[in-house]
Amino acid sequence: MKKVYLDNAATTQVREEVISKMQMVLADFYGNPSSTHSFGRSAKTVIEKARKTIAKLLNAHPSEIIFTSGGTEADNMVLRGAVRDLGVKTIITSKIEHHAVLYTLEALEKEFDITLHYVDLDADGNPNLLHLEQLLKLDDTQKLVSLMHVNNEIGNILDLEAVCKLVKENNALFHSDAVQSVGHYVWDVQQTPIDFLAVSAHKFHGPKGVGFAYVKKDKMLKSLIFGGEQERGFRAGTESLHNIIGLEASFIIAHNNIVKEQAYIKELKAYFVASLQKEIPLVEFNGCSGIMDKSTYTLVSVRLPFDKKKASMLLFHLDIKGIACSEGSACQSGSSAGSHVLEEVLSKENLEQPSLRFSFSKYNTKEELDYVVAVLKDFAEN
Repeated sequence: MKKVYLDNAATTQVREEVISKMQMVLADFYGNPSSTHSFGRSAKTVIEKARKTIAKLLNAHPSEIIFTSGGTEADNMVLRGAVRDLGVKTIITSKIEHHAVLYTLEALEKEFDITLHYVDLDADGNPNLLHLEQLLKLDDTQKLVSLMHVNNEIGNILDLEAVCKLVKENNALFHSDAVQSVGHYVWDVQQTPIDFLAVSAHKFHGPKGVGFAYVKKDKMLKSLIFGGEQERGFRAGTESLHNIIGLEASFIIAHNNIVKEQAYIKELKAYFVASLQKEIPLVEFNGCSGIMDKSTYTLVSVRLPFDKKKASMLLFHLDIKGIACSEGSACQSGSSAGSHVLEEVLSKENLEQPSLRFSFSKYNTKEELDYVVAVLKDFAEN
């Protein structure tokens, strides 16, 4: 059976070069990085080299990179730390953030009695910057803004420069879940003066279970996890050395090939959008995902003109045909709840139609996309 993987926003195929690096580390650097003997020192050296490499690619200082188990932990670390350690009393976010942010903020609201505001969104799901400015000026409490750079379901891209400007003008802090962004776009934390980022390796062809938080060096946070003094006291627990090296290797390759791979994947997305519009004329695109210059090149959220009965079989049909994609976000898999993002940007009528997220990588081809469009067209007509 033909197999087509178009769920790269959920996770990506690990590059062969990354697997080789990880295997080498597993075999040769098995000492505990906290040990003082030569085996431990060698492992520690490998970790610190990775930290320096990642920092250099972000134009950050190595001390600003804290290795974590992924984006969710990084989000939790930053948001909880900002409230607990930096005196944040008011947090401004949106209702289409990842649940790693939304659920953390709901917990903090109950635990610390912080004030939580949700910025208004336009019809496509973009934050209303005038409303954001109004929220920033409401009172004199220490505020933090948490808005993701690239939305994981509809692909909208945040105007980072405009948000950074508003945040700094109002002496607030800025955190961004950049899980769908870092590794796909060039970041320079000096040019884009952000305070906190959350990053996950498995979104750019690295291993699962590792990521990092970027924490600006003048924003000192205490550890979320108690135990040893690893990560300079920011995160207890023996470091996952092979995963950290997998993160470093995948980040280097992504950074070095970003222009070439962006151009290739952009062409794939544009081809897919045009093909769908030609073969299924009533197709619609959620948020800004069908507009090339307003959404990420890595995904498209498609709304198909099928009734409820037909829609109920769509994902099953695609799976039978060997096609992997997501109904809303993969993070909702196994849940009876619909997409909280689509609920914010679609009308009740449009929510009745099935929405699928197709997300692309360098490993996809136009021939695969032709096959997917043909399967969808056949399903629509029969």
